[in-house]
Amino acid sequence: MSAETMEITGAAQRAAKAAYGEGALIVCDNLVRIFKIADLEAVALQGLDLLVAAGEMIAVVGASGSGKSTLLNILGGLDYPTAGRAIVADLDLTRLDRRERTRYRRRVVGMIWQQTARNLLPYLSAAENVELPMILDGRRGRKKRALELLDLVGLSGRAKHRPDRLSGGEQQRVAIAVALANEPAVVLADEPTGELDSATSAEVFEVLRHINTELGTTIVVVTHDPLVTNRVARTVAIRDGRTSSVIVRRTERSYDGNHRVISEEFAVLDRAGRLQLPRAHIEALELADRVRLRLESDHVGVFPDSSGAEPPGPAPSRTGMAGEGTPR
Repeated sequence: MSAETMEITGAAQRAAKAAYGEGALIVCDNLVRIFKIADLEAVALQGLDLLVAAGEMIAVVGASGSGKSTLLNILGGLDYPTAGRAIVADLDLTRLDRRERTRYRRRVVGMIWQQTARNLLPYLSAAENVELPMILDGRRGRKKRALELLDLVGLSGRAKHRPDRLSGGEQQRVAIAVALANEPAVVLADEPTGELDSATSAEVFEVLRHINTELGTTIVVVTHDPLVTNRVARTVAIRDGRTSSVIVRRTERSYDGNHRVISEEFAVLDRAGRLQLPRAHIEALELADRVRLRLESDHVGVFPDSSGAEPPGPAPSRTGMAGEGTPR
């Protein structure tokens, strides 16, 4: 094979190899966010990777301080990553100037906050609140679309009511209509059911799911509500600023003809080869500092390094000590 042919073949192979996140609507690639307070640094995101497909509805969960709200603010164009890439609808958020970011917030993403007062202006009616984003974006046909969206969320009869005349659940449904006003590709919701009772939470969640199904809008919900996390196709857990695990749900028909939901939990192996073991696993095996690894034909064994002895089981074909990418 000639050198020229080899060069062409190599170029074709490189082109055929898909770039990370190619085809995804949301791409977080090794995302880092560091906050500086006086002489101290707080690391909110530590190389987070996340892909969300167009039309998907996912839940993001994590303990307080895990980085989930920081992630939402970055995707919403309200904050900047310190390092890494955040791409939404083919727009690299790290490269947008101030005017482009304003346009991005108006047209590409819609935001729903936990606090109803943050979603709606108290002196405007429900319809006027929905019209406001369209006014700011210079859109026509605002009144008609506002009424259509209120009808979509089941509030066509409350269009003239101000927020103080609406219940908490009704206010959140108006907030959903506001988020959809400019036909965004993505809706980001920060604890949208956090201030609601269980029955009202179920109503609001059903509205979000209806929008995801009917309009195909991609929805990312940050939540602690099990009602939400247990009823989406994918739940992503964040721990210590990285995606740590994902639960994938699918529906299948059982032998008796009924449908059942199958849930599988996976640990996330990021692009740097890092893997976070569940805390329960770490505590059960008393893993600390470093661990031993054994590569088998179809899996990797992880063993505590307690006595310096070889890991149990048959002699490995390949062995490795804890190093880069080892769970800690």
